[in-house]
Amino acid sequence: MTFIGLALACSIFAQNNPETTLEEIACKEGAAHEKFFLTTRTTNALTDNYDLKYYRFEWFIDPAQYYIQGKATVYFQTLEDGFSEINFDFSSALGIDSIRYHGQALSYTQDGSYLLTIQLPAALPTGKLDSLTIAYQGAPPSNGFGSFIQTEHAGTPILWTLSEPFGAQDWWPCKNGLDDKIDSIDVLVTTAAAYRAASNGKLVQETTVGNNKRYHWKHRYAIAPYLVAIAVTNYAQYTDNVMLGNGTNLPMVNYVYPEDLTAAQAGTADLVQTLQFYDSLFMTYPFYQEKYGHAQFGWGGGMEHQTMSFVINFTRSLLGHELAHQWFGDMVTCGSWEDIWLNEGFATYLEGMTRERFLTPTDWYNWKLNRLNNIVSQPDGSVQVNDTTDVNRIFSGRLSYSKGAFLLHMLRWKLGGEAFFQGLRNYLDDRQFGFAKTPDLQAHLEAASGQPLTEFFKDWYQGQGFPSYQVTWNQAPGNPVLLQVIQTTSHPSVDFFEMPLPVLLMGNGVDTLVRLEHTFNGQLFSVSVPFEVTAVQFDPDIWLISANNTVQQGAISAVDEQIASDRFRVFPNPAQDYIQVVGESLRAGALRWSLVNSVGQVVGTGNIQAGDYQIKVGGLPAGLYRVLLREENGRVCAVAFIKG
Repeated sequence: MTFIGLALACSIFAQNNPETTLEEIACKEGAAHEKFFLTTRTTNALTDNYDLKYYRFEWFIDPAQYYIQGKATVYFQTLEDGFSEINFDFSSALGIDSIRYHGQALSYTQDGSYLLTIQLPAALPTGKLDSLTIAYQGAPPSNGFGSFIQTEHAGTPILWTLSEPFGAQDWWPCKNGLDDKIDSIDVLVTTAAAYRAASNGKLVQETTVGNNKRYHWKHRYAIAPYLVAIAVTNYAQYTDNVMLGNGTNLPMVNYVYPEDLTAAQAGTADLVQTLQFYDSLFMTYPFYQEKYGHAQFGWGGGMEHQTMSFVINFTRSLLGHELAHQWFGDMVTCGSWEDIWLNEGFATYLEGMTRERFLTPTDWYNWKLNRLNNIVSQPDGSVQVNDTTDVNRIFSGRLSYSKGAFLLHMLRWKLGGEAFFQGLRNYLDDRQFGFAKTPDLQAHLEAASGQPLTEFFKDWYQGQGFPSYQVTWNQAPGNPVLLQVIQTTSHPSVDFFEMPLPVLLMGNGVDTLVRLEHTFNGQLFSVSVPFEVTAVQFDPDIWLISANNTVQQGAISAVDEQIASDRFRVFPNPAQDYIQVVGESLRAGALRWSLVNSVGQVVGTGNIQAGDYQIKVGGLPAGLYRVLLREENGRVCAVAFIKG
């Protein structure tokens, strides 16, 4: 989709949805990020040899002017010997007034559009902590929604920044990637007294300087470069207080347009319980020693700037989404744009969970249904981003947001709520204030649950598409319910999705939800229930990514015994103590078997361990049985034998 197409789609969403929807959030984010990929796509290797420790930003901002003037003092620690120059990602469109190092002016070069190279007077050793100050000014480059924006609201000028993913380099000298967080920052913005300046961290001082005001924001938590932000206009300011689980009375500081004050106050008041919910569900709000807050801006969505999200309005979905990022995206930041779902999938799912917690079951059900319909509207697409140069792919509402959220929802079902949330808490604790990738999350969920998840992430994270299930069931009077599940997939990248299946059995005014561990195609299940089943419903609460499912009552015979006779043999037949399964295509670990009696009950399962395999049958009653074998291609075959 092109930039024009994104803008058009966003316009349509805005017209049709008074509530800011997930699609609009994702669409607007994608549009705003597109221009950055025209300039740079990867971390600059020239900045790998030092570690950022601290920045002090001092900026002069007139929100009526598209301009920035000021300086950045940066403290860095060297990571190699012979450190004689330092490189920053920084736009050459901005003019450098001076670069000072211990009172000495330094020489520099600007190669290309975004490389600033500064020559040091002498080489530094490994581990040296040092600093320099870069004074600069100019009109930063920006396109569309861009990284540095000047516009108006209600006739009043406003200037704001939005740097995700690579826009920080447009307006301050930085390391522009997902490999080094700044340990702490101070942001000092001087502007006319009629305006207020919003930024990260805690406002520690407002100082009158002639006809101007200087706002000093102090942030003492590690922060990724794209999360540093400022916004300046005639804000009305108010604070909601939020009591956290650790006893902290957290200020939620809100900078809003005066004309929107009433709507803002209603929206942020509702957010108080959401913040307390996230705080209790995972871990204490990460930046509890400072604040959380909002600054209103003119972009059509929201941006999770650390400790102060920038939002266009104060709807439940938008505020809940951006707040969730303070844990997932800000405190723990995706370590690659390939893993953007660790930011956006989590924020989407947590926003959905607020409906589960605070609204009605119908609201929660409809939220899941809308996300699911979005996911299965196309037959392909993986959560893993396979092209990090394609901004539309990275910020795909269908894949990074909706499908990413549903991966979490399915993991919650598969692992159980207790293990799932404990795994997430462990993940946050382990990676706090750093970066993470998908294997980090997988490892913590495996440790908390004791379940291997390699197959799950291979199918659902790396694989494309989704399954469709065909469930056939029957029940003879007085017998267990027999169910057989056939699966087809929407994309050839996955031949079979392993997943426990929720199935609701109903009859005589009662029902029971059963969990079928679906591990191969055509699998048979026998379920004993204390009532006669009259109806079966598949996945009634929408736990799974699936579509075009069918449930029918009928004979269970979806196996191919003719094919089996050409590939496998069972002897002796009749059998007494054991049967031997042999065949040319048998090999270790290639097949899973089930043993089914004459009424369809599964009486044994296992995996083929060798090309000549033995199954014990001595304890079984006499009668007719079938061995069901699942081949690697998903086909299920059967061979019949008689137990004497």
